[in-house]
Amino acid sequence: MIKKLSLISLFTLLPASYYYAQTTVYAYVKGQDGKPVERAEVDLEQSVDDVTADKIGYFQFVDLKPGHYLITVTKPNFESKILEFDVTADEKRKDLGVIVLNNSLGTDAGVVVIDDSATDTEDGGSSMQPTVGLLSSGRDAFQNVSAFELGAYWFRPRGVDNRFEDVMFNGVSMSKNDDGRIDFNNWGGLNDVTRYPYENVDNITPSEYAFGNLGGVAYYNTRASSYRKQTSLAYSFTNRSYLHRAMATYSSGMTKNGWAFTVSGSRRWGDQAIIDGVYQDAYAYFASVEKKFNERHSINFTGFGSPTYRASNSPNTQEVYDIMGKDYNSYWGWQDGEKRNSRIRKVFEPMFMLTDYLKIGKNSNWINTVSYQIGSDARSRLDWFHASDPNPTYYRKLPSFGNYTADEFRAQSQIDWNSLYQANYLNKKNMDGSKREAVYTIVEDVNRDKTFNFASHFDTRLKENWKLNINFNYQNLRSDNFRRVKDLLGADYAVNLNAFNNDAKYNADDENVEVRVGDRTQYSYELLRDHYSLNVSSEVDFNKFNVVASIFTSYSESQRDGDYRSGLLRFKDNSKGKSSVYDALDAGLKAKVTYKINGKNFIVYNGAFFSLAPTLNEIYINPRAVDYLTPGVKNQIINSNDLSYIMRGQVLKLRLTGYYTTISNSTEISRYYADVNDGTLGNSFSTLVNEAMSGVDKRYVGAELGFDLKITPTLNAIGAASIGEYKYTNNPEVSTFDDLNGFRSSDNTWGKANIKDFKVAGTPQKAFSLGLKYNSPKYWWVGASANYLMDQYLDFSALNKTPYMYTNILDNDPYANVTPELLQQITAQKKFDNQFMLNANAGKSFLLGKYRMGISLSVNNILNNRNYVTGGFEQGRNVNFNEALVDAQRQTPYFGPKLWYDRGTTFFTNVYLRF
Repeated sequence: MIKKLSLISLFTLLPASYYYAQTTVYAYVKGQDGKPVERAEVDLEQSVDDVTADKIGYFQFVDLKPGHYLITVTKPNFESKILEFDVTADEKRKDLGVIVLNNSLGTDAGVVVIDDSATDTEDGGSSMQPTVGLLSSGRDAFQNVSAFELGAYWFRPRGVDNRFEDVMFNGVSMSKNDDGRIDFNNWGGLNDVTRYPYENVDNITPSEYAFGNLGGVAYYNTRASSYRKQTSLAYSFTNRSYLHRAMATYSSGMTKNGWAFTVSGSRRWGDQAIIDGVYQDAYAYFASVEKKFNERHSINFTGFGSPTYRASNSPNTQEVYDIMGKDYNSYWGWQDGEKRNSRIRKVFEPMFMLTDYLKIGKNSNWINTVSYQIGSDARSRLDWFHASDPNPTYYRKLPSFGNYTADEFRAQSQIDWNSLYQANYLNKKNMDGSKREAVYTIVEDVNRDKTFNFASHFDTRLKENWKLNINFNYQNLRSDNFRRVKDLLGADYAVNLNAFNNDAKYNADDENVEVRVGDRTQYSYELLRDHYSLNVSSEVDFNKFNVVASIFTSYSESQRDGDYRSGLLRFKDNSKGKSSVYDALDAGLKAKVTYKINGKNFIVYNGAFFSLAPTLNEIYINPRAVDYLTPGVKNQIINSNDLSYIMRGQVLKLRLTGYYTTISNSTEISRYYADVNDGTLGNSFSTLVNEAMSGVDKRYVGAELGFDLKITPTLNAIGAASIGEYKYTNNPEVSTFDDLNGFRSSDNTWGKANIKDFKVAGTPQKAFSLGLKYNSPKYWWVGASANYLMDQYLDFSALNKTPYMYTNILDNDPYANVTPELLQQITAQKKFDNQFMLNANAGKSFLLGKYRMGISLSVNNILNNRNYVTGGFEQGRNVNFNEALVDAQRQTPYFGPKLWYDRGTTFFTNVYLRF
């Protein structure tokens, strides 16, 4: 009996002794402000498993045997924390206490590279020097590298540009109705309060707050109590588009009486940037005030704006760069000992929002926002009336044309402001003493928008694993568009007459053609748009699968209301007053399916199929003059799919993705001066044209790889590779509209553009990056990356690719000297050379009592490579085979492509103090 009891005791105690020999280790993760940091990843060096902190920042490891351990705690936008500890045999539970994660010192999230020098398309510009907005650092290595390493060189993931991105503030979309693009100037300089999006989904991944587009969704929640309680002061010094930046931000946190306040302000200024004649002075402000009525109900007011004054830089032909260097800018000249730029952008469009937060029951939330945005965006340029073009790089002034030598060109390579004033002075009076009009002026193209938005978001948890989201949005836009006189350059007045059309009146109903500073001239019209959208999404979480589905529908009505009746008889009935309404109905669906192989390996599929209504600029081919619709304008049809393998290991984090996207029925508008000559009859139809390609089909296919390899606990290798092919897949219809000729189309003039297999311009189609980053436990870090950019192409002119280029209109046959080889020589799309770039960054933070101080430095293009073309476009001048061939065979063509080059070595250093 005793032996049996002994055996029972032995087998009972063995498991107990084994259990007591192992330990549960736990801790809480918090931020600098003491708030829990949820979903922080905790890697255990000695285990293949890692854990994730819950909503209160709690995590634990169970059944750890005695020994020495090392854990790494990471969370996007926070500094990683490395912690070592020992487990002894007599410990049942080990409390590691509170692990505090400090805010990241890395490059500012919300980094935006802005260059709007090409947004004025009247002199041959295009969208190929785009405003590139990389919304924030992503959640994986590829998105981080895309934003902070490759993004500095105009790389766009999957070839998708700003037009297909969504940025939302409290549910309100920040995309502009005229072109669909996001204007980051509206909140430029507010990095402290737009640093971390509340939601950030990439590419076609479904969002909780919007249906989204091709380029992902960044959703910002400006609720005052959501910001960390602290004061932050920062100063930056750079040589990019300004020299200095100063920022100050204060957040009160939620007070005992239910109020929370967050305010932020900044200034960016400087006049010694890399490119000659570029200067900037920009302010920014932000205020958020929240009143909490109870645990279920709060109301928040947000107001922000960024008044910006910035000079632009010009694209130039290679001939000009060879003579003047890569820093040359033709838009400025000396006046009274100071640099004066003719192309100034002055934008101030403040936003005011009121958001109501309501919690319904245990599982539901209802958020409603009303907003109103006003202000204007004004862009200046030189204008002239019966006078010569004052542009220093006008082709007749270039050495290749033969009138001037290279030295003579250098001597007059900037705008001669004194000569413009002198020309106006000499033209001031007639022989009889009566006044005469200005021959040179500065005018501004102005958009003055009034936008009302209502956004409603409802979410509820139907079951523990089932969530439902409903989003409704309404937008009302009234966009006033006009040109006004900014500076008469010493003259008494200018005239509102069309010098290109026998001095016809721009406004036939106004007997007074004299205009002065502040007066409207040449065009004035309003664009009206009402837009409604509804989005429903649902997410269901199973044991091995996570499924998200999202659907949407939208309806819009657009209309033009002209203020001027054209002095050209053919357009008098289509220029003044309200046009007919253009309406568009959209719908679409998205899906995401995640298969969980195990806790570290996943397979993810995303799919999207939806339509996209044309923007206002696409609907009206020339809204400045008439209400004519663009021929063939339709809703775009977008079909996109991607498949990813994701590994979230302790040592290696990796994502490998393949994607396939098609865009059909798109419309592309360009505006430039075209030399159109029949080559035989001597008839010239040369004029400013509005060119439209309609029914355009494109395909984007490729693969992405991003990885983060932990070589040691403090040293990581981070890499990314993007291999894509983005090309046109059909020969679209071409139409033009101009004052002289009205409409000309593929049917009666041009023929279709032969652009099938041409590449989409504006981004490298292949890009590679490999970097190392060392994170010291003593709160300093240093990193470097090598970047290789491939397959960058020049944007093209559609007219130059039509049969009209090589067809003799007398017999409708090709010119006698046309051969496939010569045609290829003058119409082939230019491909730029591949380029190598080296970047580096470093930083350190210091804890000084309750004060935290940090300093960081990033340097791009350390090797000062000035051969990388960031964008450019083909001049649409010679739409005639013989003239184009002669120009192409010149050693220096008169009408070579206009280019922008990378600015070389740039740096950005930042120092902050937080308490």
